[in-house]
Parts: sequence; structure tokens; C-alpha cells
Amino acid sequence: MTLALTAMLPIIVALILMVGLRMGAAKAMPLAWLTAVGGAFLVWGLPIDYIAALSIQGVISAIGVLIIVFGALLILHTLQYSGGMETIQYGMQNVSKDMRVQAIIIGYMFAAFIEGAAGFGTPAALAAPLLLSLGFPPLAAAVLCLVFNSFPVTFGAVGTPIIVGFGNSLGTPLMKDSLVSKLLADVGWTSNDAFFKAIGEVATFMHGPMIFILPIFMLGFITRFYGPKRSWSEGFAAWKFCVFAGFAFAIPYFAFAWLVGPEFPSLIGGLIGLGIIVWGAKNNICMPTDGTWTFGDSSKWEKDWTGEIAFTGNTTFKAHMSQTMAWLPYVLIGALLVMTRIKDLGLKAWLNTNGVIEVTNILGFATVKEKLTLLYLPGTIPFMLVAVLTIFLHQMSGDKAKAAWIDTIKKMKNPTIALMAAVALVKIFQGSGFNPTPLEAGQTALPSMPLALADFIALYLGGVWPLFASFIGGLGAFITGSNTVSDMLFGQFQWDMAVKLNLPKEIILAAQAAGGAMGNMICIHNIVAVCAVVGLGGREGDILKKTFWPFLLYGTVVGIVCFTLIAIGYSVIPH
Repeated sequence: MTLALTAMLPIIVALILMVGLRMGAAKAMPLAWLTAVGGAFLVWGLPIDYIAALSIQGVISAIGVLIIVFGALLILHTLQYSGGMETIQYGMQNVSKDMRVQAIIIGYMFAAFIEGAAGFGTPAALAAPLLLSLGFPPLAAAVLCLVFNSFPVTFGAVGTPIIVGFGNSLGTPLMKDSLVSKLLADVGWTSNDAFFKAIGEVATFMHGPMIFILPIFMLGFITRFYGPKRSWSEGFAAWKFCVFAGFAFAIPYFAFAWLVGPEFPSLIGGLIGLGIIVWGAKNNICMPTDGTWTFGDSSKWEKDWTGEIAFTGNTTFKAHMSQTMAWLPYVLIGALLVMTRIKDLGLKAWLNTNGVIEVTNILGFATVKEKLTLLYLPGTIPFMLVAVLTIFLHQMSGDKAKAAWIDTIKKMKNPTIALMAAVALVKIFQGSGFNPTPLEAGQTALPSMPLALADFIALYLGGVWPLFASFIGGLGAFITGSNTVSDMLFGQFQWDMAVKLNLPKEIILAAQAAGGAMGNMICIHNIVAVCAVVGLGGREGDILKKTFWPFLLYGTVVGIVCFTLIAIGYSVIPH
């Protein structure tokens, strides 16, 4: 009991500070890290220099994540300054006048593509203002975009939640003595990449039903609570277009998860799906037959639907270039990712062996080490590379290019502090199972912090854990604002739960990954960001009350799928 409570304390501290006291992650996560340091020293008895070494390892590891974040933000800001993003938005707003169709094209599919390409909270922040400009009530636009930014998140940006999240929690890939490598060797696997791919494969099953259920449910939701007639049926009337969109996204989503790996499903699914449904809307394929639905006269909207920004009837978007040129940077990102992630092309091996920084024997501890493959990180290639190319492709002035880099650097301060503290905390969790101090006579080694939690919870929820595993992932995203960090925090815990309960590890970890994705709906950071861009500052609580219900629905469906897969004996890893 004492060990479990001590292990849980850093998470409780983060929850109280960030949710109860509404403290930012840049302040809350360092305090949570200090709490973990205290528990590791006072209860686990770890030497202070070993705790320091683990923390340094976490900081080095966080640099890799931060390079990805920096690259994702840089390509976004570059497109904003070049006029490319506004051109894309201009093209989006001219496809259909039916607001149910606009919600699917922009809130569902465009946001899914942005998640696959950039991630880190950008989809909702981009899509919500676009919906607002088209005449959506700010509250409806915010809720829609937050809820739809769920099923693509497990794989976005470019596989980061799975590859980086679980890579840090379970042992960095290519480290021969990491936890995962040892365990995979027991079941005949030799590559962590193959294991990450297996997690992604199972995660597609868990997201699969909601890819079709969620758009239908949310259209009914907005017509019921924000439509002139307050009717669920008006939203459900567009079900054919929702199913059409679901297949347009799901087919490439499943194909790339199963045939290639976790870096492409959302990126390619969103890109291909977007092209298909825009074409379908223009050609009246599966479109609603009950007329063109809108939110009606904005003067009749309820006051709490709007905030500082209200729809005026005028859009502000215009085209600065052709749609082809505006989309070209994203096409290049997709092409470069394919070229650098498919093993047979040879670039993957070259990038993994060049530009590598490896730090070993941190503070003299042989087991504490970290590696950064700078060129293979998607933040470097393709994000930064394409951002530089875009300067020439979009004929940007030096001042605009400089402004894009400056804005990106400025926005990195808080994520840098929060991520370094969060990953340092994760490394303490992971390294707590090894104490370099020799044991005294009769003394037994303590389990790691995640294993101590797993032992405790297994006593009470063991038989039904598959039904609840995804909610742990959702809790992690709710606290930290990131599916990636949620997988870092709880990856080893979920692995230990699977070991304790003799459950397929890849299925439980897939539930964690799916849970971290659905947690984006209720994530405080995302809600605050969306409120800021649609003028709903201070209304975060109202949005959370709305997004909680689709979050609960999503978690229930994922739990049922997880339980069913285990019940029928499904497993990717050969046991």
C-alpha cells in the first residue's frame, strides 16, 4: 500500500495542480518531478546521484521530443506566414454550404490530417477558427474540433505517441539491454520497431468503430444542442456522408498501420480521405437529401454559445497562391516520410547511423544512457527541411521566414520546461526498479514504481482491467496535455499490468495508446488553446462538460473492443 501510494503521489500532485488549481504544465510538472524525487529517495532508497543521473537521462531524451515539437510548429508557422495556410482554408470554405458537411470535412478530416502531420494540439486550434469563420457558434466549433481530435492522435504526429512515448517508457529502441528488447527476445522478436507496429495494428481495431460512430454522434449532438430545431435527427440525416468519410479515412489508415508502421496512418489517412470527401461533396456523393442545414440566424443563438468573437457573416480568408502550391509542403512531408521510413529504400538505415548522439555512463552509472538520432527524428527530416524549402517554394520574404522561426522559438519555452520535467519523472519511474546500492542482509529489492502500482490495482480490478485500461491513457492525456507523455507516464505501468494479469501486452498497450488519444477531448491544455482562438476564454468548464460525454462513450467502446480481443484469444506477438 505504501509503495503504491508513493508511486501514485507524483500523478496526484500533477492532477491537483493542473486540474484543481489550473496551474500550467510548465509549473506543475517540475513540482511533480520533485515529488517523484522525494519518493525515490525517501521510500525507494535510491541514491541521490542515481536519481540525478535518471533525471539527466530524461532531459536528454526530452530533447528528441522537443525537436519534433519544434519542427511541427515551425512548418505550421511557416505556412501561416507564407499565406499557404490561409489558401488551404480558403479552399476548404468553398466546398459545401451545408454545415454538417463542413463539420466533417474540416473538423473531422482536415483536423485528422493536421494531427498526422503536426499534432501537439494544432488540429483543433487550426480547424475551430475556420469553422467559426463559416458561421459555426464558437462553442459548437470548439466542442466539435476537440472531440474529433481523438482517433488520429494515437499515430500523430508521425507516430510520435507510440514510437517516442512507449520508446521512453519501455526502453529506447536499439538499446540492446532495454526492458522491451529483453522481453521481446523471450517471445522471438528482435526489433522494437516491430513491437511498436504491433501496438499500432491493435490500436486500429480499438479506434475502428469510433471512426464511424463518432461523426454521426457528433453531428446529432450539434444539431440537438446548437441547431434551430434542437433535433438529433437533423444531424443523423447526414449519416451517409459520415460513413463515406469514415471509409475514406479508415481504409488508408488501416492499410498503413498494418503494412508500414505507426508513422503514417493519420497523415496518409487524413490526406487521402480529405481529397476523397472533398471530391465527393463537390459531386454530390452521399450528401444529405434533406436540404442545406445551417445554424440559422446568429441573432437567435443563445448567449452562452458565443464569446469575444462572433460570426459577422463575412469570411476573411483569401487565396495567396494555387491550392497545389499551398498543399505542396504537406505532400513533400508525406513523400519524405515514406522514403525515410521504408527499410528497403536504404535511407532509414543511413539516417539512423549518421547524426547520432549517444551519452553513456551518466554520472558513472552504466545502466543510465541515452541516444538521439538527430537526422531520423521527424522534426529534423522532414519538418525542418520542408520548412526551409517552403521559403523558396512560396517565395517568402526574409522577414516572414525569420518571423516564423522566431514565433516557433518563443512558443517552445513552456513545452521545453514541461517536457523535460515530465520525461525526467518517467525515467525515475522506469529506473526505480534498479537500486545500485548493495542490499543489506535479509533485504529484498523493491519493485519499480509502475510495478508497485500494477500490483496494487491488479488486486481490485484484475478481471476487468481490459475494460478500464484506456481510461488510464485518457487520464494521462487529461493531466499532461499529450498522448505522447501519457504513454511515457503509463506505458510501463500498463506493461506491468499485462504481465501481472497474463494479458497480451500489445493489446493492453494499444488500449493505453487509444486512451491517450481520446483524452484529447478533455485535455485542459487543448481546451484552453481552443478557447483562446475562438474567443471563449474562461469558458473551459462549459466545454469540458460537453466533451466528457463523447469521451465516456469512446472509452466504453474501446474497453469493449479490448475485452473482446482478449476473450477471443487474439494476439499479434507469437506466444
